[in-house]
Amino acid sequence: MKPKVVILCGGKGTRLREETENKPKPLLSIGKHPILWHIMKHYSFYGFNDFILCLGYKGHLIKEYFINYKNRGDIQLNLKNGFHTILEDGDPVENWNIIFADTGMETNTGGRIKKIEKYINEEYFFLTYGDGVSDVNLKKLEEYFKLKQKIGVITGIRPRSKYGKITIDPDCMVTGFQEKPLLNDYINGGFCVFHRKILNYMDDNCVLEQEVFEHLVNEKELAMYKHEGFWKCMDTYKDYKELNEIWKNCDFSWKYISQQEYSNDKNNQID
Repeated sequence: MKPKVVILCGGKGTRLREETENKPKPLLSIGKHPILWHIMKHYSFYGFNDFILCLGYKGHLIKEYFINYKNRGDIQLNLKNGFHTILEDGDPVENWNIIFADTGMETNTGGRIKKIEKYINEEYFFLTYGDGVSDVNLKKLEEYFKLKQKIGVITGIRPRSKYGKITIDPDCMVTGFQEKPLLNDYINGGFCVFHRKILNYMDDNCVLEQEVFEHLVNEKELAMYKHEGFWKCMDTYKDYKELNEIWKNCDFSWKYISQQEYSNDKNNQID
């Protein structure tokens, strides 16, 4: 049995307040599809099709999006009997199994995972955040998790600096400039794999990235998978615009869709 994919979708997205006033951040679109759809498509590309969405802020809209997913394409309706037929011209419907779990409005990340413990029956599971896309090879990540034999593996990425870099010689003479270089340190990029034993470290109020990770670090049970490829988080409005610009220019490496789907997406591109 393949592991489930847990996606944290409950945050308020306060740094995107104008965009998230009426919808949760995971429903903000890249092209015509929500970023959440792109994340799920990534996992599906590698054969992982069982999802648990940890809902919170405006979670009912995420439910409605997927419940009405088939009706987003062309349909034919008979007004007399009310029967409708889904026409074949739209995007294909994914073979995804989705559990929508209401985990609370203010629940911390670890608490959200603890609340869906009853749905995790496999030995280990994937976990990521509902606001970041990447081209990380999930099969290699899974293999690395099995190789390390630790409770958890997180994907480490090197973010780009927000500022350009000045290089100087020993006399403080400028020798060049480097535009927004990659930083040397790694950050948690999501795309984690956890043994089910991690649930024993959690309660309904804990923060995954704080006390849970600290316990694992102290017990030498947390490893990092280095990813040097594409990664970007939709954290601010600037990130939102940049991701859509990348998509518009077809300059992306997380393309886990068919050419037909991409063509359909381009025809419905947002401004």
